[in-house]
Amino acid sequence: MKKGKAYKRGWKHSKKRGRETSTNCSFCGKRVPKYKTFSVAQGFRINDPLLRKELGGQGPISLGWRKMYACPACARHRRIVRGK
Repeated sequence: MKKGKAYKRGWKHSKKRGRETSTNCSFCGKRVPKYKTFSVAQGFRINDPLLRKELGGQGPISLGWRKMYACPACARHRRIVRGK
């Protein structure tokens, strides 16, 4: 299993503090400032050969993806980033 990038606590603010947008964590629902979140792309692919044959595709069929945001606690728990 491939581990994520190293986690560090240093944040760089692009705007003045108090002006950053905040988002909800996709895993626990906690409200977190966007600069603290880790973005994760989650996709859906059909790899089953019988379904692919019915749909008429040769390779795996991709049905899109969505961008999700993880708070630092969920990112460490789900191994999106690793500890020190």
